[in-house]
Amino acid sequence: MKFSTQEEYGLRCLIQIATGTVAKPMTILEISQREGLTSTNVAKILHMLKNEGFIEGLRGQSGGYVLSRSPESIKVKDILDALGGNLYDDSFCERHAGSKAICAHDSGCSVRSLWQRIQEAVNDAIGDMNLADLMGTSRFQLKEGMVSLIQAEKVGRS
Repeated sequence: MKFSTQEEYGLRCLIQIATGTVAKPMTILEISQREGLTSTNVAKILHMLKNEGFIEGLRGQSGGYVLSRSPESIKVKDILDALGGNLYDDSFCERHAGSKAICAHDSGCSVRSLWQRIQEAVNDAIGDMNLADLMGTSRFQLKEGMVSLIQAEKVGRS
């Protein structure tokens, strides 16, 4: 199973923006440098996120992007839906019908139930997850990384 790079990068960009403040919004250049992405790609993703109402652009010399609402109120499922949609939805069979107008297995399809179960599992996993949850994870990992780095420096000095 694959999620698109657009979904991955979109989540990463939102986490970066969430670490900023209205007093210090994140610029495209800052996000692209922190995430190792091209400015063009970041600009495209931010345009989509802005159109979907997740972020706002602030103009001016100290402008950039900020979240349009709290990280706790931004659901991961909504972000993934906006950037790529579901793995499975009702139009899935229409898009994968092969050379026919409708799928040869339109009724009684055993594969459809597999995709439905996978989509349900994904929805269950991310249903209550919000952007703040992802930020907590990234902060924890950063903290753990800093602890490891400090411990390594202490061992090196001994």
